[in-house]
Amino acid sequence: MPIVQAPFERRTVVSLALLYAFRMLGLFMVLPVLTLYGDNYRHATPLLLGLALGAYGFSQALLQIPFGILSDRIGRKPVITVGLLVFTLGSVVAAQADSVYELVLGRLLQGGGAIAGAVMALLADLTAEENRTKAMATIGGAIGVSFSLALVIGPLLANWGGLAAVFWLTAALGLVGLWIVWQLVPTVQRPPRRRREVGAVPELIRQVLANRELLRLNLGIFVLHFVLMALFLVMPQRLEADLGIARGDHWYVYLPLLAGAFAAMLPFIIIAEKRRQMKPVFLGAIALLGLALAAQPWVSSLFAVLAILFVFFMAFNLLEASLPSLVSKIAPAGGKGTATSIYASCQFFGAFAGGALGGWVFQVGGLPAVSAVAVGLVLLWWLAALGMRPPRYLASVLIPLKGKVSDRFSEELYAVPGVAEVVVVESEGTAYLKVDPRVVDRKRLSAIAEQCVLAR
Repeated sequence: MPIVQAPFERRTVVSLALLYAFRMLGLFMVLPVLTLYGDNYRHATPLLLGLALGAYGFSQALLQIPFGILSDRIGRKPVITVGLLVFTLGSVVAAQADSVYELVLGRLLQGGGAIAGAVMALLADLTAEENRTKAMATIGGAIGVSFSLALVIGPLLANWGGLAAVFWLTAALGLVGLWIVWQLVPTVQRPPRRRREVGAVPELIRQVLANRELLRLNLGIFVLHFVLMALFLVMPQRLEADLGIARGDHWYVYLPLLAGAFAAMLPFIIIAEKRRQMKPVFLGAIALLGLALAAQPWVSSLFAVLAILFVFFMAFNLLEASLPSLVSKIAPAGGKGTATSIYASCQFFGAFAGGALGGWVFQVGGLPAVSAVAVGLVLLWWLAALGMRPPRYLASVLIPLKGKVSDRFSEELYAVPGVAEVVVVESEGTAYLKVDPRVVDRKRLSAIAEQCVLAR
């Protein structure tokens, strides 16, 4: 996991990574246990339990872009604080719920603490542009670790104290998050600025939504999290009822499978990125995901089920890592923040739909019907991805502007080998570029910026 080296930035990145990890740990712990213990709630049905599983995604998807924009106006920490308070309130409501409707309300409130955009904007405020990729990778790694830990802690905690114990711990993690925000995260001394590379810009939303390549990726992340929720609707019950694995021991299954699947996908990431074979690796991972889902209802032995889960998690991890990379490569200069915000909203809508629709399908048609819907969506995704253009391996570069630039500024930047796109936003004091990192001379770009400002 990359760590930024400067002490101030290291403190910033580590504290925000902890904040992200604790919050996501609370949300993820529910996945492997909700359907196992959900029958204890009044009025529980597969449909309503599926709705409770995915409900956080609905409010998260609706509010994360508005929260990010609000943080540009009133500050990062106030927005993050409100979000964590709502998240904690939702956890308390869910912990005290005795009906499935109260559980759904609690999960909606948990998702209502939609602080992802504000946290990433705060990260951008407190880190230098040249260190931002490492900083974001650190947070991404923290989220991955929290997912793995959640699949271990969730079954153990629920076996001890039921779902209430899981939600009470989640509420406590929300309070720990508040302490991190005000005691560990440095305070920004200047007013927050709009960050096009990490946050949504309202005037760019229509442009990003019209980009067909980005739409393919948005469909992909929607489907990926739909099938993840659908899997956790049915798999915990299969492990207990069909394979005889006690619910408190499910972590023995998840932990080695996740670790092995992560290791198995690393060579394919290297092939995709270093050898520039992203499209064939990407299509192969989607096909593997679909095959694992298609085979799931028809196997009954422990070995076969575990093998299918291994293939599913390997493909899932590979696609989860590849999709943000593709968004970053394809997003237009100055539009990365808007593209990633819309992408994240599609991810959360996928989680909501996978829980709600998956629960209804399971109630009506059982495991084979859930598998059929999931496979159909993956097939649709594969067909859409088949037409994708091989991505250009471009990196985003931000050049700070210290004054008004000359009329020839953009033209001179385009003349530098390796520069593919230039967007100058003088109101933000920044030039946004997409460049080929293997070719471009970054020192020359900085020199051009200095010369063009001085020439005025």
